[in-house]
Amino acid sequence: MADHIDIDFIFQADRENPPAERSLPWEETRDGITVVVEPKPHWAEDLRAFRLNAREYCYYADWSRYGARARFYGHIDTCGDDLLLKARALIVREIAEGHWS
Repeated sequence: MADHIDIDFIFQADRENPPAERSLPWEETRDGITVVVEPKPHWAEDLRAFRLNAREYCYYADWSRYGARARFYGHIDTCGDDLLLKARALIVREIAEGHWS
């Protein structure tokens, strides 16, 4: 049953939704900088975009408007790569538990 589930397909299907309705992180690149956008929790005013390999983030509205010129803030323990790895691990666990078919 779970053998035919493809994690990349799940991520691709999620990217078909508008950004405010996505539930999984996704990558965007502008001006030579790649960020991973964190889906917006119900309580957040805006999405956050984390640099792929640095513990920094900016607000998605700023990223959308200014690209690499957006103001990035330091983050104590999260980078974009961390977000992607955690999301993939969550999907793998859900597949193993039979939540995807």
